[in-house]
Amino acid sequence: MKINKNEESLVTGEVYHIFNKSIAEYMIFNDNHEFSRIREAIKYYRNEKAIAKLSQFIASKKKKLNWENFNKKDNLVNIVAYCIMPTHIHLALKQLKNGGISIFMSNVLNSYTRYFNTKHNRKGPLWESRFKRVLVDRDEQLIHLTRYIHLNPVTASLVNKPEDWHASSYREYLGRVPEEDKICDYSEILEINPEDYKEFTEERISYQKELARIKNLFLD
Repeated sequence: MKINKNEESLVTGEVYHIFNKSIAEYMIFNDNHEFSRIREAIKYYRNEKAIAKLSQFIASKKKKLNWENFNKKDNLVNIVAYCIMPTHIHLALKQLKNGGISIFMSNVLNSYTRYFNTKHNRKGPLWESRFKRVLVDRDEQLIHLTRYIHLNPVTASLVNKPEDWHASSYREYLGRVPEEDKICDYSEILEINPEDYKEFTEERISYQKELARIKNLFLD
């Protein structure tokens, strides 16, 4: 795959906040099946051995065995945190191989576009751009980024508490997800105590909602 010049500066070993949204804020995640599909794409395409299309993998009778055969040493990225919103996605990714984030994102976005277009009988692009990224250049920034990502559904008034939004990694951070369903791997860069992290996140709810309200006032 050819890497966009704007993405050549993505450095292996670094963590990035990756963001992308749908064209014209089109609702691209409408039900549990669609949220589940993008989660499976994120889990599947993080590994460079994911050669087949996700649809073929899902259809395979050996799906469980195939997951077990994916070796972590072949991962393109580590998923540090994620949140899937109705019109956009947030990811915190650590690049493990050169070009890893670009390859991973291309596979995920293209896979979901094929699925969504087939399901809704539509044609054409689904995403506004390839993706946007911001380097997390200090360790202390990362824990705050995960909190920002996990609070997105609350800020948007979709739920009252972040644990009520199942399309994010917040419940993983709280230890409420079975091991076989986990997507994230942050053990080498974050030390998370579930109760402390829950308090750390929820104490910011009012502040983050107020920031969003002020931002909207200035944009109106």
